[in-house]
Amino acid sequence: MHLRVPRPRSLAGQLFAMQAVLIAVVVVGYALFTYISDRGQAEDAAGRQARAVSLAIADSPSVAAAIGTPDPTARLQPYAVRVMRDTDVDFVTIMDPYGIRWTHPDPAQIGHPFQGHIERAQRGETFTETYTGTLGPSVRAVTPVLDGERVVGLVSAGIKVEEISKRAQEQLTALSGVAAGALLLGAVGTYVINARLRRHTHGMNADELSRMHDYHQAALHAVREGLLMLDGQYRVALINDGGRELLGVSGDVVGASVADLGLPAQLTGALLASEPRVDEVHLAAERVLVVNTSPVSGGERRGTVVTLRDVTELQSLTGELDSERGFTQALRSQAHEAANRLHTVVSLIELGRAEEAVEFATAELELAQALTDQVVAAVGEPVLAALLLGKTAQANERGVELVVARESRLDDGLLPPSLPARDLVTILGNLVDNAVDAAQGSLPSRVTVAAYTEAVAVADGSELVMRVADTGAGVDPAHADLVFQRGFSTKPAGEGGRGLGLALVRQAVRRHGGTLTVTEAEGGGALFEARLPLDGTGGGATGAGGAGLPRSRPEPGGVR
Repeated sequence: MHLRVPRPRSLAGQLFAMQAVLIAVVVVGYALFTYISDRGQAEDAAGRQARAVSLAIADSPSVAAAIGTPDPTARLQPYAVRVMRDTDVDFVTIMDPYGIRWTHPDPAQIGHPFQGHIERAQRGETFTETYTGTLGPSVRAVTPVLDGERVVGLVSAGIKVEEISKRAQEQLTALSGVAAGALLLGAVGTYVINARLRRHTHGMNADELSRMHDYHQAALHAVREGLLMLDGQYRVALINDGGRELLGVSGDVVGASVADLGLPAQLTGALLASEPRVDEVHLAAERVLVVNTSPVSGGERRGTVVTLRDVTELQSLTGELDSERGFTQALRSQAHEAANRLHTVVSLIELGRAEEAVEFATAELELAQALTDQVVAAVGEPVLAALLLGKTAQANERGVELVVARESRLDDGLLPPSLPARDLVTILGNLVDNAVDAAQGSLPSRVTVAAYTEAVAVADGSELVMRVADTGAGVDPAHADLVFQRGFSTKPAGEGGRGLGLALVRQAVRRHGGTLTVTEAEGGGALFEARLPLDGTGGGATGAGGAGLPRSRPEPGGVR
């Protein structure tokens, strides 16, 4: 048999109990205070009533006349009984100056001394007191009957305390009904309010709410993905650390409008859209983000939940995969060409022309080796050298001549660790691909690449310069800035869309504090130039790319 530990009362239940007790205490306290107050007021009223009756009797001429007769009781007793009935007092006692009763509600008490204080009345004063007499505790007034200055009798009228209590209890009964109604109304109102609160808190108690808040805060700070919550007016209601990092915002942005965060226009438009967005790719200042938006359910528009994922590295890997696919296609084509050349060599040998076969094979081998030697000699950095070799073969398959300019010079180990090879592949690879696309079909079809370091004005500082020129149609000066925005392309949209390559290039350049420009190349076409600071670790300019190298278009001669 398991002992079931009772679950702590929910927050709404605790509030209901607390409010019900509070209302009950207030109502009961008010009722008790009112009862005590009414009891005191009833006693005061009884005293005033008794005083008024006794004064009226003492001033009555018939009373003064009856006192002067040999038997005052005969005339005063019926009078006293009538006054008691008409004035709603419990007793009227008329007595001689020494306190011997002439009248009493109980005729057996006539002739006996009055029980109470009469000294002040004997001195001519009227006073009120509470005293326990033959009829029990009562509030009474005692006044003298005067004949000129002489006291000829005394009058006492009173109301029993029991009757006063009854009057107070009647008021208390009415007050109790009102208090019970107030308590019931307060309880019903409290229940309704707490039922609503219970729905909002899902029946959880204070400890559970506090624990959930702690988990909520811990989860927000621990999740690497960005989380952004917008209210119905598209203002930031909540943002976690990941969201701040991915969007590149700082400071207190809660309450600020999305339009005031300084985000790119397309990303801002996605966040302001009323319809849901699923796995949309957008560019932030330094990152490639996958954005998902979902409206908060619940009738009227309550806000939007936005999740952000950083796919910058994934996008870079995708670009490298595309390059590998191009290399594969180029290798497949070269393998086909090598097979043709091998058939030619075999055929020459079968025809007995062995010397011509050796000369033909040697010439092809020397040409391929010369291309490799010249590229590696110009660009010793292995990743960029491999990239240029692959792009040269790929461009050749598309009928475009890729030329490495003579002034290109990048020794191995020259680049600092802060400039990863992956970003260089993103920058130079996309620029070359864009240039090959532009140059294809033109006459001549040529792409010229230059990569070197150049000294800058900052002491011991240098920049990595990468220039890519093509012989295509060039870039309209009006579109000089638009070409770097995501989605801009002069070519037909293919699978997955276009216009992302140059946007990624600008993003990578900005991430390293560099600059990216596009101008008109000599002889037509476009010249893209990317400059990346080496933070003084590049060792200065080398080779033809040293200090003083003009920033004109690289000479077409060079490695092909």
